[in-house]
Amino acid sequence: MSKKQIRKLKDSFLNALTYLSSSIAILVLVGIFAFVFIRGFSTLSVDMLTSDYWSVNYKLALENSEAGSYERPESLSEDIIYSEKFGIGLSDFTNRTKKKQVIISYIHPDSPFSSAYSTTSGETLNQPMTIELDTVLQNITLIQEDESTIIVGTQRNQDATTVVSAFENSTAVSSMFIQTQGGGIYGSIIATLQLIVVSLLISLPIGIGAAIYLHEYAKDTLITRLMRSSIEMLSGIPSIIFGLMGVAILFPITSLIGANSTSVLLGAMTLSVMLLPVIIRQTEESLIVVPDGIRMASLSLGATKSQTIFKVILPSALPGILSAILLAISRVIGESAALIYTMGTTIVDDPKILEGATSLAVQIWQIMSGEQPNFELASAISIVILVIVLTLNLTVKLISNRLNRKWST
Repeated sequence: MSKKQIRKLKDSFLNALTYLSSSIAILVLVGIFAFVFIRGFSTLSVDMLTSDYWSVNYKLALENSEAGSYERPESLSEDIIYSEKFGIGLSDFTNRTKKKQVIISYIHPDSPFSSAYSTTSGETLNQPMTIELDTVLQNITLIQEDESTIIVGTQRNQDATTVVSAFENSTAVSSMFIQTQGGGIYGSIIATLQLIVVSLLISLPIGIGAAIYLHEYAKDTLITRLMRSSIEMLSGIPSIIFGLMGVAILFPITSLIGANSTSVLLGAMTLSVMLLPVIIRQTEESLIVVPDGIRMASLSLGATKSQTIFKVILPSALPGILSAILLAISRVIGESAALIYTMGTTIVDDPKILEGATSLAVQIWQIMSGEQPNFELASAISIVILVIVLTLNLTVKLISNRLNRKWST
């Protein structure tokens, strides 16, 4: 075999290896995206994005609890089991946490259930309550014809047909216990946005300032080389170590402000330290690609070095800085290990800066760490994260392209 044939054989082998590696990488990525969308798309909804995770319980009674006669509407879906004695329609439902429930799907305008009031102790005691549709009927106490009572509902592991059958054999309603659906991610979305804003407010000025110093002011000395080596080393430290650092070093600082436990502020401060290597390196790279001719032209026109940096160089490097911001936000959205120690794992529907909460990534960890992992809800949250990151990517690219066209003209 000639050298030319051997060389062609090697080239063919290397090309085939390259194509094979690329195909495997693409298949793996497509498989991951397909799994996430197939498992989570059916769970994803507007209600999931805007509702609370924790359910709210209500104990109610009816002003007129006696049975009557309420004709079934012709437009009512066949899936809804209807009680003509009480004018209420129930349905079987499996919620986001894969629990089977009996939900209230229809209430006749003249039904006794249209005039309920709260019997829960507190401010709402004896206050009129409107029963919302899709509310879970946890249990209801019915008075039967022989004046005995029977309790039916979701807590009894009964379906809608069984509950309605009990309605039809009863004469009155004694009391009822209902519950909102829950299972939403609104609180985690708000907590994630709080994390992004606070961590960027801390890390961006420090990171950009450090990058300007290293590239524009610092000389190539042993100290600056050590600084760059330290920054590179910080990039490779596992995030869980940053979490331990946050608890040990940053927690005493946040406790002085009033955060006496895990909090969004502590998590954001920890993430700001994690983001510094990304912001510094990316910003410095964007400063490097700015032509030296721009610097010389500004200085030759009489501008000071500070004026040249902040009025000429930084605007020219803005597309690269935006990329650093994008990488930082993506890191915040996807981080979980460091936040478990610093921000907590308890899902909160109304997060506050000085209190604990969960980000979207930590909520995925929380619902997957139980005895019955919920792949559907975790996949739905993953889709939300992917959509946020994709939107940020497109936004940054659009802004960068416009800035590049502006500076080129």
